[in-house]
Amino acid sequence: MSRTLPAGLTVTARVPASTANLGPGFDSLGMALGIYDEIEVRTTDSGLTIRVEGEGADDVPWGPSHLVVRAIERGLESAGAWADGLDVVCRNAIPHSRGLGSSASAVVGGLAAGCALAAQLDPALATDSAHLVQLASEFEGHPDNAAASVLGGIVVSWTETEVAADHARAYRAVRLEPHPELRPVVLIPEERSATAHTRGLLPESVPHGDAAFNVSRAALAVVALTQRPDLLLPATADRLHQTQRAPALPLTTAWIERLRAAGIPATVSGAGPTVLALCTSDFPAELREIATVDGLRVIEPGVAEGVITY
Repeated sequence: MSRTLPAGLTVTARVPASTANLGPGFDSLGMALGIYDEIEVRTTDSGLTIRVEGEGADDVPWGPSHLVVRAIERGLESAGAWADGLDVVCRNAIPHSRGLGSSASAVVGGLAAGCALAAQLDPALATDSAHLVQLASEFEGHPDNAAASVLGGIVVSWTETEVAADHARAYRAVRLEPHPELRPVVLIPEERSATAHTRGLLPESVPHGDAAFNVSRAALAVVALTQRPDLLLPATADRLHQTQRAPALPLTTAWIERLRAAGIPATVSGAGPTVLALCTSDFPAELREIATVDGLRVIEPGVAEGVITY
């Protein structure tokens, strides 16, 4: 049976953006970025009120179907708790539909808030990061963005089916510490991209040689991101998804080619259209100026820690 939370409990979740794939690590490598959404939740006697400020305020439903609300309720449910009413405020800084994990961040923040509210009722109901990764990945269908927002740093994630009950997927992730010289930069276009559309451009099967290429580069990426940043340029090469998505992302593709030609490791951030540059020194001022003319926002967010509640 669910335990009902009293009115007047409050919690705030601060959750980072994320970037996925990092070149060759399709659906497996991710990184938390220092752009944050905040979700403030208060339990009430009845009903639901939700306010959204900042990114996406005009694009998302302000009601029970809102992704954050659904995640809060799922977090409460997973802890065996319930609230008769909720007052929710979302302060969004993560751009939507740009390949920066906005939906995963919404889910992680909502889940973390719901679980934290339950823990205020009874500390024994507190959850851990592994459970948050599982719950959030169930929403997303894959764990790379969600795990990065939960754990922070760089993550390697994977799925298991043979150990999961009722043939459901078990989602796993481990955190890696980024090399101290790593300085991610994101170039964010005004245009948006739908993950479902760009994922639909990918073939059902790939040549053996391309698969072997990506396996080697994904393994190299782990080394480059954590120990040998001088290897980042070859380590971020990919044959499985970026070329296939290129026709839908002409500006993104052009900037990746421009940056890589200048010796800067660059990839598509998630499903795009944001460009991720993995720098180890200042981003060149002349490239920043050209990017601005092209309508790109250039942000140096740093590698972030995972979600926190307070």
